[in-house]
Amino acid sequence: MQTKAQNFRAGLRDGLPICLGYFAVSFAFGIQAAGIGLSVPEAAAVSAANLTSAGQFAALSIIAAGASYLELAFTQLVINLRYFLMSCALSQRLSPDMRFAHRFGIAYGMTDEIFAVSFSRPAPLSPYYSYGLIAAAVPGWVLGTTLGAAAGSILPGVLTNALGIALYGMFIAIVVPPAKENRVVAGVALLSMAVSAVFTFAPYLREISSGFRIILVTVLVAGGAAWLFPIEDKPVKEEDHAA
Repeated sequence: MQTKAQNFRAGLRDGLPICLGYFAVSFAFGIQAAGIGLSVPEAAAVSAANLTSAGQFAALSIIAAGASYLELAFTQLVINLRYFLMSCALSQRLSPDMRFAHRFGIAYGMTDEIFAVSFSRPAPLSPYYSYGLIAAAVPGWVLGTTLGAAAGSILPGVLTNALGIALYGMFIAIVVPPAKENRVVAGVALLSMAVSAVFTFAPYLREISSGFRIILVTVLVAGGAAWLFPIEDKPVKEEDHAA
């Protein structure tokens, strides 16, 4: 059985690749944040408090539009619902005796990448391993945002616009591989773009604020896909549960 220090070091080691990946994406976020008028400390605070790329990028358009806090909060709730599911799944690998403070600390760093790495560890998951992951990954996200916002504040507009294309490259890199393997995913991605275009250009619909547009498109397309193409639950094997 590993000690607390050994688990923490293992988390640091496994979190380093996540840190490097986060740095590249958050740099693009920092540039976008500076573009709508956020200061460097404000952009860094957003990244430190949220740790959600899709949610943060969606928040920028809502902030730029001057929408209400309620709209911003509800948008974040819809976009980040997957973290509830991840937390529920990961909680099954925690010791029943784990204190609430540790569970709260693990929940803070619940991202797609940290969840995937954490789930590969044998149960029960040590909170110190999670703290190691968080200690390696989160600074990369915040530092990338900070440098991106600083660069966006001083670099020429032409250059920052060019660097901002990294955002779209990130989403393409996320969507294309699963879309090539699954026609349903490809169809959902194309339908999402089509519905979003309708909400952007159609009369009356384009009057809806950007935040509620994101909410409506997400609920309509994701809900419809889940209803039409449900994924069957796979029974958990005894040996998997024991692991």
